Amino acid sequence: MEFNDAFILGCSAIGAGLAMIAGIGAGVGQGYAAGKAAEAVGRQPEAKGTIMSTMLVGAAVAETTGIYGLVIAFILLFVQPFTK
Repeated sequence: MEFNDAFILGCSAIGAGLAMIAGIGAGVGQGYAAGKAAEAVGRQPEAKGTIMSTMLVGAAVAETTGIYGLVIAFILLFVQPFTK
């Protein structure tokens, strides 16, 4: 393995680690959504169905950020177009 190949692999690993930082945002967003939904259900228990469905859609949107980061990390780790 040449120096260039090792350098590319190292940079790919660092990039994958940085891409996984996106998981922090997804976790914070989902926690915030769940907390606000719990508050809303506490205030208006009769609207629980509407609140829960809205929260689930919001959590799904927040989770896509983490999934995109994971996909990018996998691409950086396992697809290496610059190596021989």
